[in-house]
This record gives sequence, structure tokens and C-alpha cells, in this order.
Amino acid sequence: MTDINRYDPEIIREMIQNKEDQSLIKYLDSLHPADIAELYSELEIDEVKYLHHLLDDEKAADVLVEMDEDDRANLLKELPNEVIAKRFVDNMDTDDAVELIRILDEESQEEVLSHMEDIEQAGDIVDLLKYDEDTAGGLMGTEMIVVNENWSMPQSVDEMRKQAEEVDQIYYVYVVDDDFRLKGVLPIKTMLTSPSVSKIKHVMSKDPISVKVDESIETVTQVIDKYDLVAIPVVDSIGRLVGRITVDDVIDEINEQHDRDYQLASGISQDVESGDNVFLQTAARLPWLLIGMVGGLSNSFILGVFENNFIANPKMALFIPLIGGTGGNVGIQSSAIVVQGLANNTLNAKNAWEQVLKEATVSLINASIISLVVFLYNYFTMGQSTVTTSVSLALFAVVMFASIFGTIVPLTLDKLKIDPAIATGPFITISNDIIGMLIYMWIVSLLTFG
Repeated sequence: MTDINRYDPEIIREMIQNKEDQSLIKYLDSLHPADIAELYSELEIDEVKYLHHLLDDEKAADVLVEMDEDDRANLLKELPNEVIAKRFVDNMDTDDAVELIRILDEESQEEVLSHMEDIEQAGDIVDLLKYDEDTAGGLMGTEMIVVNENWSMPQSVDEMRKQAEEVDQIYYVYVVDDDFRLKGVLPIKTMLTSPSVSKIKHVMSKDPISVKVDESIETVTQVIDKYDLVAIPVVDSIGRLVGRITVDDVIDEINEQHDRDYQLASGISQDVESGDNVFLQTAARLPWLLIGMVGGLSNSFILGVFENNFIANPKMALFIPLIGGTGGNVGIQSSAIVVQGLANNTLNAKNAWEQVLKEATVSLINASIISLVVFLYNYFTMGQSTVTTSVSLALFAVVMFASIFGTIVPLTLDKLKIDPAIATGPFITISNDIIGMLIYMWIVSLLTFG
């Protein structure tokens, strides 16, 4: 028998080839589902199928939840819909089951649901699939502990024991009225200190924080973060309790959003990973590269129009990278601050102009210092000349413009319901490059030819 002391894909492959099932089962039992999912990412799909077959149904479902979305989709393609239903979906919380089923096509979704043994859970999943996946309804699960406000504490505890069998983790006990409208939360401490109260509505915490089913995931994230919650109840338009969202689901969504924003800011128009095929990666990167190429050609055209400037002042060409690079950097800094403010809800329409004014003040200070430093450098290396003055004035103007432009653009995109993360990437860089070059050429023309 091969001895495994640590995670090593090559040793796992060897054991699979030798069919050392008992050793593999013992090893997999010692791993957390997240570690097994990480191991899967290093193996071929046939090896993943072999290992997954050795897991018990509950752990197999947990591992599937932890897997990367693309790896999960590849594994599901290799499995019959009946196996997906009985081995995975039946052993998952509804929110995880919905996330898994959304990967499948419509025909496969119907077939998986038809094979489920738990008809009540299948109905819950069908209801959840109706919600947009970017809303609280699309993210929530239906497993939770719920008691009626008119129950006594002993009755509530008995009911909670029954419901707890279907819930993996208990964060809060929610209290509802006879119409299932959310009325409060029952703290565990209250259960221990008031074991014989006649009606729990007398001891519950009233008016709990909640979100509606159509709230965006961004809003849910902000509420959980603001109030330091580990779970939040979800209610419909008339206040009825329909589900709950746990903090682990929100963290997953935050990570996915950060990945999307980072790629968007880097000029990648689609959600891609290093393991994706060449054609998908090319399609994701090419659009902004083509736009960048147009920007470069535009700059070349501008330089051609102002050819006489270079004839009169050849040294001005040395500072073209300085003008373009500084403008791009300043624009990205300004837009990044605004995008971050929009994301964490500290910046909105009410204080937008205040932010513009603040950025203008900061850019005024930065522009003065940068242009002065460059002026002194050029003065002592080239003396008083048109280039010395032009470069300093152009830098001042470019920094001012880039800062204000980098502030206004993401605010405008957000108002137009376009992801403002676009503004932190090539869009700002290319725009500032072109406009910065126009400013530089215009100032040189004024000083050279009047």
C-alpha cells in the first residue's frame, strides 16, 4: 500500500492506477471537502470521476459545492442526470442545489428534478430558480429554523429539534406570525434564560434586519457587512419569510465579483481563467486590444498633424511617454477611488460633486508638485526653452484633466447602469493618452508659433 502523508496528485494517480480503493477512501475521509476540490483541479476528469465514486453521498455533494465552477460543470457533463439528482442534489441545501442546477441546460434541469426523492425540496428548488441569480432570491436557501410568535418556549424548542434535522448550521431562530410574516429573532441566550415563557413574542428581538427577494446581491453584501451578520432573512413584498442567506454564500459572491472587476479593469471583457482554452481567452482579451490599437493609431495621427512642432523642437519627443504615462496613472488612481466608493456605498449621487471637488483639489496639489519637479529638472539640464515650459504646463493640464475625467467617468457609467469597473482599466488609459497628447501638442504649438 502506498503511504500518503500529504496532498500529492502524482501519488493519487499512482493509487488510482493500482486501484488501491481502501487507501484512497481512508485518505479522502481525512480531507476537508475544499481540499478534495483543490485536489480535483490537478487531476484528469476520469481520475476525478474515479475518486468521486469512492466518496459517500453527503461528502460527494459537499465536494461538488466547493469545486471551481468550470471543474464542476465538466464533472456534471460526465454523469447521468439521475446520479446528479440522487447523489448530489438530494444531499445539498437548496441554495447550493440551485447553483448546481443552473449550470445544466433546461432539459437536464427538468430531468434532474424529476429524479429527486425529496419532492418538497424539489418544489423549493423550482421556486428558487424563478428568481434572478443576481438577487437575494437567487442566492437564498430555504433551510432555516422557524417558530411561531404565539408558541410557548417548550413547544418552540420541540419544534426546533424537529427542524434542526434538516439544517446543517443554525445561525438564528426566526419568529413569524400566523401568516408567516417575519416578526423577530429568538436569541439562544433567551431560550436558556426563559425556558418556560408562555409566548415567545414576549422575549424575541423584534424588527430584525432583513432584505427583500428582489434586492441585489451588492445590497445584501452591504447589509451583512454593515451589521456584522452571519446570516440574513429574506422576505417577500408583504414581509413573509421565504428564505435566508448565509455569510459563506455572500463571501463566494464577493470573490466572484472581485474577480470580474479585476479582469474588467485589466481589459478582459469576459470571465476567464488560466485553464480556459485559447479561443475563449482570445475572445475575452481581443476587444480591448483592438480598442487600444485604435488609440495608438489616433496618437500617431495626432503626432503627424503636429509634425512642425517636432521640427521646431526635436527634444519634445523625449517627453511623450512621460505625458501619456502620467495621465494614465492619475486617471486610474482617481477612477479606482470612485469605483471603490460606489462598491461599498460610501459614494452616491448626493455626494458625487463633493468627490469631484475633492479630486480637483488633490489633483491641483499633485499637478503643481509634478510640473515643478519636471520644470526644475529640464531647466538645469536644458536651460530655459520652449520644451522646458511646454512640458511643465502640459503635465499640469494633463494631471488636472485626468483626475477629473477619472472621477466623472465611473460616476456617469454607474448612473447609466454600466459597470463602473470599466473606468479603472484601458478605457481611462486610452482616453487620457489621446487627450493628454492633444493638450501637449496644443501647448507646444501656442508657445512655438503663437
